[in-house]
Amino acid sequence: MSTEQNTEATQGPQSVTGPRIDKGLVIVNTGSGKGKTTAAMGVVVRAWGRGMRVIMLQFIKHSTANFGEQRAAQKMGIEMRAMGDGFTWRSKDLEQSAELAREHWEDCKKVIASGEYDLVVLDEFTYPMHYGWLDTEEVIEVLKARPEMLHVIITGRNAPEALVEYADLVTEMQVVKHPYQQGIKAQPGIEF
Repeated sequence: MSTEQNTEATQGPQSVTGPRIDKGLVIVNTGSGKGKTTAAMGVVVRAWGRGMRVIMLQFIKHSTANFGEQRAAQKMGIEMRAMGDGFTWRSKDLEQSAELAREHWEDCKKVIASGEYDLVVLDEFTYPMHYGWLDTEEVIEVLKARPEMLHVIITGRNAPEALVEYADLVTEMQVVKHPYQQGIKAQPGIEF
């Protein structure tokens, strides 16, 4: 391994110059691949393990959802609120879904501004922006005004370009192979 490769392997692909700063991060997990919410849940558990105050606000999952992540969060004492109506592209009343998303965004703004949390996850939050139900620029303004050390993770497909540009860390999940392509149904503990 060359000296250049060795340096990259031990320090990462980019070296940091100047002072390192503490800053609450905006993290976006997007793309068509599986793992966006799962990655956010990993950070939730990591932060919770460090004694940080965490909350996950789920935009699409129905308020009565009882998936694996809700069950685990309840057992661990992690605050999680499923706030949606189960919206999918097959929804019979998209305007109702849009109105519900707008109502929940009002609640989220209060949570973000409250100073009560160290990490806020807005799960499946890209959809209300992508469909034009929420103004992306307003979302960015709320993120800019958040407490300085508050980390916010946003998940979902089709993250708006302005949000991607504003975020500190963006990961795009891509499908390489998926069991759905072979007709295999969603599995408990894996997808839900």
